[in-house]
Amino acid sequence: MKLKWLGHACFLITSDGGLRIITDPYAVGGGVGYSPIRETADIVTVSHGHADHNNAATIAGNPEVVTDVGVRKLKGIEVKGVDTHHDESAGKARGNNVVFCFSVDGVKICHLGDLGHRLSSQQVAEIGAVDVLLIPVGGFFTIDAVVASQVCDDLKPRVVVPMHYKTSKLEYPVAGVDDFLKGKKNVKNIDSSEVELKAGQLPGATEIMVLKHAM
Repeated sequence: MKLKWLGHACFLITSDGGLRIITDPYAVGGGVGYSPIRETADIVTVSHGHADHNNAATIAGNPEVVTDVGVRKLKGIEVKGVDTHHDESAGKARGNNVVFCFSVDGVKICHLGDLGHRLSSQQVAEIGAVDVLLIPVGGFFTIDAVVASQVCDDLKPRVVVPMHYKTSKLEYPVAGVDDFLKGKKNVKNIDSSEVELKAGQLPGATEIMVLKHAM
């Protein structure tokens, strides 16, 4: 399968058979300066209702849109939504957040959305095994570099892809990716927005892949 970072918390995941999943499509404006999303999708996951994550209406292809917790099967893919919060006060400040987990071509992917706290042991167990973790690291609206590192330790993914951090296209008061990368080993800067990942060929030790945003 192929993983492409469009920008912010939005990724396009394409299976070997051509199934396309988009996560947390953003709306342009209000500090989000990434280009409009022109991709089509079969499935769209939305972690919460904020405009920089829930712009599913603009995604072409008449996709199935998933916003809720629970397990469902869509177009041959089992999608699991795990209930979490957008803040450290059980959702009182920013509401709830849904973590989405699914497997594509045998690769287990977990998108943390706008997770705002360290996961509980129950949430870690519910998420289960993770091959590829898409994790916010910028802080302020989400977990910061320190907590993101703790979440990585808890979930023990094979590949970590940072998201939701400061770039030239994002004006939010969040940190850049360097705080999260500081002192870490096995960091690979990918000179592309896209990477191909195959089951059975993933790193033995956790590897952080920093992608370029496509949009």
